[in-house]
Amino acid sequence: MHPNAVTLALVVLLGNLMLPFVSAQNEPKINASDQTILTADTSSKPVTLQCNLTTAHTPHKESFWMKNGHEIPNTRTEQRNTTYRITKPRADDSGEYMCVYTFDTAPNANATIEVKAKPDITGHKRSENKNEGENAMLYCKSVGYPHPTWTWRKVDGTSYTDIDNSTGRFFITNRDNYTELNILNLDINTDPGKYECNATNVIGNIAETTILRVRSHLAPLWPFLGVLAEIIILVVIIVVYEKRKRPDDIMDDDEPVGTMKTNSTNNHKDKNIRQRNTK
Repeated sequence: MHPNAVTLALVVLLGNLMLPFVSAQNEPKINASDQTILTADTSSKPVTLQCNLTTAHTPHKESFWMKNGHEIPNTRTEQRNTTYRITKPRADDSGEYMCVYTFDTAPNANATIEVKAKPDITGHKRSENKNEGENAMLYCKSVGYPHPTWTWRKVDGTSYTDIDNSTGRFFITNRDNYTELNILNLDINTDPGKYECNATNVIGNIAETTILRVRSHLAPLWPFLGVLAEIIILVVIIVVYEKRKRPDDIMDDDEPVGTMKTNSTNNHKDKNIRQRNTK
């Protein structure tokens, strides 16, 4: 091989080895505030997130803030030092925040700040009413970061039974801040009761309960049977009442009304005649 070719190859190899080091040296430097943990004690105190672009080899254009991968409106600014203020922090405000700097001739640069909070269950079914043989769906959804680990169990007084997907009738589906429990082919003897969903992350945990009621197959007929029973009772009352009425209270429909008046008049005349004879 020609000596010049060997030299050129060495130069190219050395350049490739130095490229990552040079690129790292040219990357912008951002100083960001540390992670924040929201607690009950800090819920009334504002939280301020801060980023400062300390080094940039090309002029920066602007900066903005993102939460969980989505841009926060009205946060764009041309300042190198940017802040985002959470006035009344709640569990819903927790998440992954990112300050992003844009440049005209270089890729964007960013820094991440985690705002953590204990889970807070914001939605669940308080009760569920189903017929035996049907399927039931219970769910819980929460706010808080990091996303919780979900578990389900059935509560029986002071004891409980953990639920998983191994029974063939119970199926649990978890997606970040949401969990769902499906129960197939409900059994009226074993399935009714209290079901508890539990959300746990590194900050804390919380649980909520749903009451499942399972009715008999005859449940849809109960309203009809109730009306039928009322009709039967009413008919019995009417029949008993008619049988207990006195015969004197029932007028003979075959006897004319005029005849009753004539007899009364004749009796009165006979009485007057007897009184005269006596005198």
